[in-house]
Amino acid sequence: MASLRIYTRNFPQRTVVLATSDYALLFKSESPSERRRNGGTVPRCRVDLVPVSSIQFEEYQIQGKGFGTLGLIHLDEDVFVSVITGSSKAATVRPGESVFRIDKVEFFCLSHSRYEDRLYHDVDSSIPVEANETEVEYEIRDTAIDVPFLALKKLLSDGSFYYSLDFNLTARLQDRSDKSATFDIESLDEDMLWNAYLINPLLIFRKHLALTEKNHLDSSRILTCVIRGFCGTLTIPSSVPILSRGHTRLPSSLTIISRQSSRRAGTRFNSRGIDDDGHVANFVETETILWIAPHLTFSYVQLRGSVPIFWEQATGFIPGQQKIEITRSVEASQHAFHKHFKNLELKYGAIHVINLLSELRPGEVELSRRFRELIKGDRTSQETGLGALSDHSLLQLTEFDFHAETRGPTGYGASSQIKPEIFHSLQGFAYFQEEESDLGTPDPNQKSLGNSVILQQEGAFRTNCLDCLDRTNLVQTIISAMALDAFLHQQGSTISDNLQLRHSTLWADNGDALSKIYAGTGALKSSFTRHGKMSFAGALADVRKTAARIYVNNFSDKARQQTIDILLGRLTGQIPVLLFDPVNDRVATELAQLSSNYSSTKSIQIWAGTFNLNGRHPGPSTDLRPWLLSGFTRQDDSPRIFAVGFQEIVTLSPQQIMSTDPTTRKVWEQNVQSCLNSEASSRKLPKYVLLRSGQLVGAALMVFVRGDSLKYIKNVEGSVKKTGLSGMAGNKGGCAIRFDYSNTRICFVTAHLAAGFANYDERNKDYDTILRGLRFLKNRSIEDHDTIVWLGDFNYRIGLGSQLVRELALQGDYQKLYDNDQLNLQMLAGRAFHFYTEGPITFPPTYKYDIGNDHYDTSEKARIPAWCDRVLWKGSNLRQIHYSTANLRFSDHRPVWAVFTCMISIVNEEQKAHLQHKLYSKYRHSTRAVVASEPKDADANTGKLYRPGIATRTQESATSSAYDKWWLNHGESVRSQVIPPSNNLIWNIQRIPNPFSWDDNDWAQVLPSTAIENGALKPPLPPRMNLPGYERHRISYGSKREHTDATIEVPGEPYQDNPKSQKTSKTASWMMDSYHTSPPLPVSTTQTLAGEHSHGPYHSHSHNIAERLVTHTVSELNALKFFGLPDI
Repeated sequence: MASLRIYTRNFPQRTVVLATSDYALLFKSESPSERRRNGGTVPRCRVDLVPVSSIQFEEYQIQGKGFGTLGLIHLDEDVFVSVITGSSKAATVRPGESVFRIDKVEFFCLSHSRYEDRLYHDVDSSIPVEANETEVEYEIRDTAIDVPFLALKKLLSDGSFYYSLDFNLTARLQDRSDKSATFDIESLDEDMLWNAYLINPLLIFRKHLALTEKNHLDSSRILTCVIRGFCGTLTIPSSVPILSRGHTRLPSSLTIISRQSSRRAGTRFNSRGIDDDGHVANFVETETILWIAPHLTFSYVQLRGSVPIFWEQATGFIPGQQKIEITRSVEASQHAFHKHFKNLELKYGAIHVINLLSELRPGEVELSRRFRELIKGDRTSQETGLGALSDHSLLQLTEFDFHAETRGPTGYGASSQIKPEIFHSLQGFAYFQEEESDLGTPDPNQKSLGNSVILQQEGAFRTNCLDCLDRTNLVQTIISAMALDAFLHQQGSTISDNLQLRHSTLWADNGDALSKIYAGTGALKSSFTRHGKMSFAGALADVRKTAARIYVNNFSDKARQQTIDILLGRLTGQIPVLLFDPVNDRVATELAQLSSNYSSTKSIQIWAGTFNLNGRHPGPSTDLRPWLLSGFTRQDDSPRIFAVGFQEIVTLSPQQIMSTDPTTRKVWEQNVQSCLNSEASSRKLPKYVLLRSGQLVGAALMVFVRGDSLKYIKNVEGSVKKTGLSGMAGNKGGCAIRFDYSNTRICFVTAHLAAGFANYDERNKDYDTILRGLRFLKNRSIEDHDTIVWLGDFNYRIGLGSQLVRELALQGDYQKLYDNDQLNLQMLAGRAFHFYTEGPITFPPTYKYDIGNDHYDTSEKARIPAWCDRVLWKGSNLRQIHYSTANLRFSDHRPVWAVFTCMISIVNEEQKAHLQHKLYSKYRHSTRAVVASEPKDADANTGKLYRPGIATRTQESATSSAYDKWWLNHGESVRSQVIPPSNNLIWNIQRIPNPFSWDDNDWAQVLPSTAIENGALKPPLPPRMNLPGYERHRISYGSKREHTDATIEVPGEPYQDNPKSQKTSKTASWMMDSYHTSPPLPVSTTQTLAGEHSHGPYHSHSHNIAERLVTHTVSELNALKFFGLPDI
C-alpha cells in the first residue's frame, strides 16, 4: 500500500510535495534570477517539513502515489527528486521485518514540468495524462526534449534494488541484534548504501531539524535507503518438520539477503581488483537466515569479492581470452591489501580465503601467484616487525582449482570435495543464533518478549574466482548448506530434502541476480545449483548466457558503468545538490578562510625524464645513471616521484604497431628500478617501488615512488590514446598515469607525436586528440588535475637550415634556435599546449645523432637537429629547478630530464569536520535572529520586485541579493543609498547627465497624496491617439531579456509655454538598479518606461530611463495619477 501522495505546482513557484497523512516534504528550487543574484552556478534546493493541514492542496495537481524518496540529484542544470512509485514485497525475514523490491521510480523536476507527460515515462507510469492530449502531440514533444534521467530510471527499476521500512537493511542480523527495535536512519552502513549520494542532502536537512521535527520526519518514512543485490524468502509450511522437537503449527521461513558494496561498484570489465582504500570490485555480503516459528533465528554470513590486487582486464570477443594485466608491483599493492583484510577482520573476525582460480590459465595463474605473495608479505612484515602492518594471523588461504577438480566424470558434483578442507574453519566460525524469550514483567497480564543471543559468528569465508559469479556462487551454496546442517545438528535434527530444495532454489536465484548486476546475464552453472545436476538444457542455457555476456560486455557495459557512477555521484565534474541554508553558506565561507587550521602544505621533489630509444635495447645492464641519478641533487634527500617516459622501446614495424608487447617494457622497468634503488641504498634512503606503468606499442610510462610516500598515494589510474593511422594504430599517441598525492591531483603524460619537418599541424592535432580523447575512470580528463607534466618525443623541429642549426648549436646560441623552434612558435600562437610552461633550454638539440658519438646526422638525409624531446608542465604548485640532458649515446636521441618542486596540499578531514560542526553550532542561533527559516523571494512568490527604500525588509527574508546581504549589519543594504532631504522630495531623473552642472535641481517636489485625493489636480484621461500636448511613451513589461512593448500617451505642455511642466511632469518614475533581473512580470505590477517620443512642434521629454523599474505602492500610484499617467 502506497504511503505517499505526490503533488506538483507550477505557479507562483514550481513545488513538489511528498505528503503522508500527517506531514509533508516540500521541495523548491531556485529560479535562474535567484541563482544569478546569489552568485551561484548551481541551483539550490529548498526543503521544508510542514503539517499536511497547512497546505492548500487545491492549488496542486496530484501526480500519483509513492512509497518514499531516494533523494535529490542534479542533472542537466536541473534538480530532480526521485520517488519510488512501484514496489513489491520480496522477503519477510521475521514477522514484522519486511523487505520490498523497487519496481518503478519517477523523477520530478524542481524547475519545470515539461518531463511530466506520459510520453517521457513508462506506459504504466503513475503520472496522469490529460485526456485531450493526442498522440500527435506526444510525437512532437518526443523529438523536442531529451530526458536526462531515463538511464537512471531504467537502472533503479531493474529489480535489483531493495529497501525496508522496518529495520536497517544495510546491516546483518548479528550487527543489529543488540540495537533498539526502532529503525535509526543514522546507523546505516554506507558501504552497502546505494543512494547515499542522493539522500545525503536530505540527511543533512534532517540533522538540522529540532528533535520533535526529526521524529516526525522519521515516523513518516519518507526518506528511503536502499541496497543493491538480492532478497528472497521461501515459506516453509508447518507440515514440513525442521526440528525434531517443539513442533508448531506456524510456518517458518528461509531467507537470503545479498548486499553488494557501493564503494567500488561497476560492471564486469570496468571494475576489477582493489582500490587504494581497500575496497574490491563486486564485493557482496550474503546472509542466509532461517526463522523457525515461533522464536528461533539462525543466520550465517559469507563474503565474495574480486582478487584484492591491482589488476585490469580488457574486453574481448573470445571467452576466456580476455587479457589480464596486473598494474602495480607487490610493494605498491601491499598497503591496499592490508587495508582490505584489516577492515574485514574488524567487522567479521577471522577470514578464510577460498581461491577458486585456475592453475592452467595464464592470467589466473599470475593473479594467484601475486595473491600468495601479498599474503606472504603481510606475514613476513609481522614476523620481522617491519612496517606498521597489523597481525593477519587470522587470515587463512585455501586454493581450490574449481575447473580442474570438476573436470572428471562427476562434473560439478566434485566441487563437494572442498568440504574437508574448510570443515575445521566452519566449525570454528560457528554461526549466529538468537532466541526470543520472555523477559518476565511484573504484570502477569502483560507478556514482554526480548531477544537473547545464544551464539555469534566469529569468522567468515571470503570466496573468489575471476568474476566472483558462477564458481563462487556454487561453492558458497555448499558452505551455506554446511552451516545450516551444523545448526540443525546442534538442535538435534538434520536438513530435510524439502528444506534443501528451498535452499538450493534461493541460492540459484541469488546467483542469477548478482550475475545480472555485474555481467548483464544470469549465472552459469545455475542449473546445477538449482537441481543438483547439470542437464543438457542447462548446458545450452550456459552457452546462450556466455554469448549474451560477450555482447553486453562489449557494447553495453560502458553506458551502464557511467549510469552507476552518476547514481553514486562519482562522475568527474558531477555537481551535488545544495540545500538552501544561510548558516551553511556562512560556515563554508569562514571555513575557507580558516583553511590553515586544518590543512597544510609539504614540498616534495618530482623527477621527470623522457628518452627515445630508437628501438634499441643494449641489455638489462645498461647504465642509466647519467640520466636517472641527476635527480639526486641533495645528499640527504631524493625525489619522491620518478616519472620515466620511453618512446620506441620496440622497433615500429607494421606488425607491431597494432598490438603491444610488454616484454621489453618489463626489462626497462627492472633496469630503472635497479638503478634507483642502488643509489637510494648508498644514501640510506627508502627504496623505490613501481607504482604503475603503461604502454602504447612503443611509448611507455613508468612511475616510481619512494617507499615512505606510498601511504599518501591513492586513486592510481592509467590510460592510453592512439593517434596513428587515424587512431587505429599505436605507433603514435599518448600514455598517461594519474594519482592523488594527499589532496593534490597529479598527472603524467608521455607522448610520441607525428614525425616530419613540416607536419607541425599534424602534431598539433595529435596533441589535441590526446588532450581531449584520453580519459581515466569516471570520465576524468588530463586537465582535471592540479599538477600536469607532459614528457616525450613531440617531434617539433627548428625552422632553419641544417648547416645554420649545426653552427648555432656548436656556438651555444640556443636563444636564436629557440626563437625558430616550432613548438615555441605554436605555443605562442595558441595552437598547442595552451597555458603550459617550459623551462629555459640550455642544452643542444637532442636529435638526430649518429649512434655512439656526439655528431649530428651525417647520413645522406642529414636531418636538421632539433629539440624533439621535451618536458612541459602546468600547475601553480610546480616550480622547475633543473632542465637538462644526459650524454647516453646508444640511441639517435639524447635523454632529457627535469626536476620540480611541488607543493602538496594535505587536508586533515577530521579537523575540518570538527571545525565545521563547531562553526555551524556557533552561527545557527545567531543567524536565526536575523533571518527566519523560510525565504520570501519576491519574484517567485508574488511577482513583485523589491528595492531598497520602497519595500520594507522583514526578518522573514533570508535570501541575499545584489542589494541586501543578511550578514551585513543585520540586513543593511550592501550598496549606498541616496536619501532625499525631506519626505516630499524625490530624485530628479530629468537632471542633465553632467554631474558637475549646477543648472538643474537634484530633487523634485511631490505634492502630498491628500491634495490629489481632494481633487486639487484632476488631469484628463490620456487620449487614444497623439494630440497636441500629449507625448507617446513605450512601456516594456518584464526583464531585459523577456518583455512586451505597449504605448501610452502622457499629457504635457508645449515647451515654450510651460517650461515648469518639463521639470515636474518627468518625476513619474523612480530609478532602480539596472543590474536587478527578474522573470516576466504581470502588467499590473511592474513597468519599464523607455524614452521613445513623437517629435514635432511640441516638446519631447528625453527621459532615457530604459530598464528602470516602477513598483506601485500606494503612494506611488497616487503620484502616477498626479502626473497624469494612466492607472495601469
